Order: sequence, then C-alpha cells, then structure tokens
Amino acid sequence: MNWRPAVAVLAAVLGLAMPANAPADTPPAQSLLRKGQPIPAQDLERFVDGAVRDAMAAEHIAGVSVAIVQSGRPVLLKGYGLADKTRPMDPDRTLVRIGSVSKTFVWVALLKEVERGRVRLADPVNDYLPPALKIPDQGFKAPIRVIDLMSHAAGFEDTARGHLFVYRDEDVTPLADYLARRRPRRVREPGQFATYSNYGAALAGYIVARLNGQDFETVMEREVFAPLGMASTTYREPYAPRRGLPEPMPRALSARLSDGFAWRDARFQVQPFEHISQIAPAGSASTTAADMARYMLALQNGGRLGGTELYGPFTAQALRTPILATPSGVNGWAHGLMVRDLPGGFRTYGHGGATGVFFTNMALIPDLDLGVFANSNSTGGRALVERLPELIVEHFYLPPRGSPLPGDPALARRGGLYAGDYIPTRRAYFGLEKFADLLGAEDRVWVTRDGYLIAKTGSVTRAWVPDGDPSRFRAADGGSDRLVFKLDAQGRAVSFPIARGSYTLERAGPMLDRTLFGRAATATLAVALLVLAQRVFAGRRASPAPTWTGRVRAASLIAAGLWVVVFAAFKGFGLEDQGGTAWPGPEVLATSIAALAAAAASVALLAATPPAWMEANGEAWWLKGLQASAAALFVIFSVLVAVRGGLSPWA
Repeated sequence: MNWRPAVAVLAAVLGLAMPANAPADTPPAQSLLRKGQPIPAQDLERFVDGAVRDAMAAEHIAGVSVAIVQSGRPVLLKGYGLADKTRPMDPDRTLVRIGSVSKTFVWVALLKEVERGRVRLADPVNDYLPPALKIPDQGFKAPIRVIDLMSHAAGFEDTARGHLFVYRDEDVTPLADYLARRRPRRVREPGQFATYSNYGAALAGYIVARLNGQDFETVMEREVFAPLGMASTTYREPYAPRRGLPEPMPRALSARLSDGFAWRDARFQVQPFEHISQIAPAGSASTTAADMARYMLALQNGGRLGGTELYGPFTAQALRTPILATPSGVNGWAHGLMVRDLPGGFRTYGHGGATGVFFTNMALIPDLDLGVFANSNSTGGRALVERLPELIVEHFYLPPRGSPLPGDPALARRGGLYAGDYIPTRRAYFGLEKFADLLGAEDRVWVTRDGYLIAKTGSVTRAWVPDGDPSRFRAADGGSDRLVFKLDAQGRAVSFPIARGSYTLERAGPMLDRTLFGRAATATLAVALLVLAQRVFAGRRASPAPTWTGRVRAASLIAAGLWVVVFAAFKGFGLEDQGGTAWPGPEVLATSIAALAAAAASVALLAATPPAWMEANGEAWWLKGLQASAAALFVIFSVLVAVRGGLSPWA
C-alpha cells in the first residue's frame, strides 16, 4: 500500500506536521554519488532551495538559515524568507537563536579542561562545585560524575515551567543563583540511561567558568568563539545592564538578531524575546549560519581550522565516542553530541535545539565529510530542520526507499503486550509541575488490526513493524530508527527509549493511567453536579436532620461544590506558558488549593457516612446511596489527584 497518504491522514487527524520532504518538482539526482564524492554545489543548492521553500509554504515558516560544509569548505550558505518584517534572512549577518545546540560549545570547553588536566571525567561533580551548589546524595549510593552530565544520565528530574525561559529583563538571574535555586531532585542512580537535562549542562558550563575565574559568557568567547573566528556568536542576550549579570549582547549584534514568529490568525506574529541567560550554557547562544559553518569545519577536522587548533586528539576522539551503550537504531550520546544512525549505514554526530519559537539542527556525517546546519525562526519549523540532513543524504547517496514494510498480522494478536499509556522520564516528579507534566503527556502505544505498532512519542506519531526479537521494532517507512522495548518476565513491555535517545518512556501504572484518571474525573464531576442538584431541589423542604445526617448533608454539599469549582478552573491548569513568572500562576494555585479543600471535605464526608446510615432519620435509600457513592468516588479521585501532585499548592 502507499504508506505516506495513510500517515498524512493520521497526522492531519492528530494535528501533527508531516516531515518535510524533497519537493515534488525537484528531479532525482542523475546518478547516485559514491561515499567519497562531494555533492556538486549547484545540485545541492537546487535541492535545498526546493525542500526549504516547500516546507516554508506548507508549515508557515517566516525565515530559514542554512549552512552546509563538505570536504573542508562551505558549499552552501543561504538565508530564506525574513528575519523580521523588513530584513531578509542573511546567512552572514542575521543572528538566530540555536537553543540546545549551545550545549555543544560547553562540551568542547569542558573537554579542553580535561586535556589541561584540570577536570577528570570520572570525578564526582561535587569536587568542582562550591558548597552552595553541591548536590546532596538524597539517599542514592553513587555520586553524580562529570561524565554523567555529558551523557544526560545524572538521574535528575526535569523542571522547566516558569524559569527555563523568561520574558522580562528583571527575571534574568545570575547563573550561580539559578543553579542554587532551581536544583532538580535526583530520582534515580546516575549512569543508568539518558534523560535530557538542561540543568546538567548548566552545571558543566558553571564548572568551566569557575575553573577560569570569569563569567561563563566571557570564558566561552575566549575559549571557543574567538579562536574559530566566530565573531557573530555569543551567549549574551539583549537586556538592560544590571549589577551581578554578565554584560548584555552588544548593540551591534542585537541589531542583527532575527525575530521569532508564530503563525496565528492567518499571519505571522512576532513573539517576545525568550531570555535564557539565567541558564545560559543550556541554550542562550545566538549565531549566524556562516559562523556555524566555521564551527562544523573545525569539528570535522579534529578541532583544527586554518592554523588554529581548538582542541587536541583526546577531545576529537571523545566527540565520536558514545558513553552509554544503546540498542542499534536508538540514538546515544558521544560526550555531549547526539549520535544518530541514518539509512545506508551512515552515522551522524550533532545536536538539535529549540526555544519556544526557534528550531535548529546540526548534523555531522563523517563518512561523507558532510555537515548540515539548519535553523527556523518560526514555530512551524521543527520538522524541516530535523529532516533536512537525512533528506540530503537520501537524495544524493541512497537509492529510493522501497515500498513501506508490511505489517505483521501475528502482532495484532499479541498487541496487548505493548499497548497502553506511557510516561516520559523527562518530567517533574513532584508537586504541581508533576501534575501539569502528566496532564500534558499523551505518549501511548497501540497496535492496528493489520499488524502495525503505532507509537506516539511527544508530538511524533510513527508506525513500526517487528524486527525479529519480540522486543525490537523497525520503522515501517524503511528508515534506520529502531524501537526497543524492555520486557518483563511475561513478555509485557514496561519501557522503551524514544528513537531520539533523549529520554525513556515507562508504562503508566494504574495510579497514573490516563484512561482511569479521565473516567474518574468524568464520574466525579457528574456525581458532584447530581449532589448539588438534589440539594437545590430539596431546598427548605428537608426536615431538620439528626446530628450525623446533617453533617453528611453539609459535607456532601461542600465537597460537591468545591469539586465543581475545581473542574471549572481546571481547563487552565498546566496549559500556561512555561516561560516567565506566569507559572504557577494564580489560577493554578487557586485550583490546587480548591482541590485540596475538596479532598479534605471528601474525607470528612466519607468518615461521616457510616454513623449517618445508622441514624433513624427516615432518609430515602436512594439518597443514602447517592451520598455514600459520592463519598467513595470523591475520595478515590482525591487520591488520584494527590498521586499526580495536584494537591500540593506549596510545591
């Protein structure tokens, strides 16, 4: 069957963006290139032009910046669309936000400190931190090591709401203050598996800065950017100068920054600047496509660019050496660089990056001596930048993919072993942020009748087919990605790392099952409304009640009313922007306080129900049944909300 139309329909139903494809009007390459052959510059530009412009039109992208290097030189530096309402995107002059690609500079600087003998990767991180920033053991046996930061396996929870991005100058804080105030809890032993951590990268950047006795931004300019001639690259951001903060971005650079855009109401709307300086090593860098070309050339050439040697053989080797073993087809981490396998046996080393508006990808393919950098300044640009390196490799070096792989009818018969809701390990594990993260999680797996396993991971929905072993699946579109489940003794899936390799999805237990929670919420609201309706209908006609009966009536009225209030405010819980000081906002806090009060009233109702039943009050059996059912249901729902962190307004 033709798989892509089916996936397109699924994507449309789920509101997902399809990956950018080579444009329909771009003819295939006349002949495939061999591994050692560079791509002709004109052919490359023609292909990239078509792919980018098609995606810009389809996905509402205002501007794109591209740098491609091969065989030791830039072969394409180009901007597409607009940097703001009047300026075109210029690969030499326009600065774009690159999000987490910023981390790659940190890992280079940290490995340089290893080469100097001032850091050892096997040492505990606490050996390099001042007392205020040392990480407590929290009952875990092993200390977090420096190398655990580079593999994103420190074992931290992940928190972001209200502090990863901020929008007011006054909310930017010094890096050390941020690290002390926003330290996440440890939730597992280090070194087990990767769960992406912005905090871990920020710790690494702080260590580099502390060893050099200067602020982080200055150290990175001296250690990385200046040696490579990256004069338009900086971690600094435009904000009002303030004592205790690094010097802001020079006006000569801030005037060249691209705006960020969202497509709303059938037009591009400029979005507010996202400050990340408070956790700068994790993602505050801005740069140009031309500067990224220089950086990729140095990475390709073992740290050398022209007569400059940025780092030595140790770092060059480390940036190609994975730290943790991962299943074939699942991405890993090579001392901070993400490792990904492409079709044809090619392997990439690089990093992706995202703010709320900008999306970036940098991929180096050593076997082809090829490096690709792509950045979008619009909310619709993720699919394009993530897919572009693979599109280029497939178009010029690989024969067309064959037909999509067929499903396995036998899989449909054992689909229950895999199907269910899954929860990401990259999330908050405590308090209101835990509740909001779980509320927004939609990761799940199901199996179709024709034998395809469908996995929805984040915003990506993909089809998979069995790959021999019951735990292994391969992409149905013929790609090189694999899905590898961890199975229990009964062969039931309990977890799997996403193909990107940045975190693991764990099967949700009964207490965190979204279906159960949704049904309990629906039933709670219905019963609460029924209780309120009964009390309104009874009105003053209700005869004076004995002691316990009166208490039950009062508690049921209070609990039902509070739960209705909670549900009325619930629509906004967890949906506020993750940036700024808006989270947790007044609505979230008020909702949690109301839920806590509703839970207390529910417990009181349940406690008062048995003695009320023993009173000879002449109450109808159906009314007693309603009160008892309400008490039990309200308490059950209270427990489910509490387990998810929703009854913790102080957290």
